Amino acid sequence: RRAAGELRDRVAARLDRTVREPLARPFHSYAFGLLRREAVRAGEPLPRLLSGPEQDLVVRDLLAGDRAARPGGGWPERLRAAIATRGFAAELRDLLSRAAERGVGPGDLAAHGRLEGRDDWAAAARFLAQYQQVTALRQPPAYDPAELVRAAVDLLHADRALLAEERAARAVVLVDEYQDCDPAQEELLELLAGGGRELVVVGDPDQSIYGFRGAEVAAIRAFPDRFLQADGSAAPVVALGTSRRAGPVLVEASRRVAQRLGGPVGHRRIAADPSAPDGEVEVHVLRSPSQEAAFVAQQLRTAHLVEGIPWSAMAVLVRGAAGVPVVRRA
Repeated sequence: RRAAGELRDRVAARLDRTVREPLARPFHSYAFGLLRREAVRAGEPLPRLLSGPEQDLVVRDLLAGDRAARPGGGWPERLRAAIATRGFAAELRDLLSRAAERGVGPGDLAAHGRLEGRDDWAAAARFLAQYQQVTALRQPPAYDPAELVRAAVDLLHADRALLAEERAARAVVLVDEYQDCDPAQEELLELLAGGGRELVVVGDPDQSIYGFRGAEVAAIRAFPDRFLQADGSAAPVVALGTSRRAGPVLVEASRRVAQRLGGPVGHRRIAADPSAPDGEVEVHVLRSPSQEAAFVAQQLRTAHLVEGIPWSAMAVLVRGAAGVPVVRRA
């Protein structure tokens, strides 16, 4: 959202005028705006977005109801000790989100469970049907983030006049960070800009980091064949050959990592911007999170006090939020 906001400001400044609607927005923002606008047109209650804590509460309430209604809540024996925990509810919520992104309904999930011999998926399918019934009855209608894009896709499939209107309103579509799209977003993009229309996507499959949120790196790899040109030929792919972010030392180090990754390799053949500083890479193996945090803090202090680098010019990248408190204290 922050990146979209910054881009909107830059576009508006370049145009030197205001625009009727945001020209840059995340997929979820577009989907929510479409659902709200169509609700206004139809005179229906405006939908709202379910927050993460709200969704967690719904899931945990339904699980509690299941436990009260039947032994073990209808879940397999091996899971019954877990269903009262926050962790189980979080895992279940994640499964519901992945199912929504892929258009997998309760019947589909149950079928997958039978095919794969997964009794937990069959139980989750029953829960998904219950969850969908509860959320569908809410007034105003409420969607969680994963359901938003799927709901917009379903609306456009059902209303072809609306789809034609949306396509006509967007002569050119550009998508950034396409490697982090999920299947629902891919389907929405195909509805809006498929069929040989003016469409440019930018991304790097090696930088796909949102698999835990349902992103499918296969989307960017399959783009040329899924989004054909108007004459039916595959979409052209342009691999940018110069790194604007890193000097020769950093580029060489990153290439040593990249060569061990799977998938196509053409986009990995990049050269450093000759005007960029060389940079340097160090690797330190430490024995514990606290030792690591102390080492990082010492590096920052040395850079500031000895080399005169301002605090604002330094950053620490962590793998996940769990590492932040330890580093912050150090």
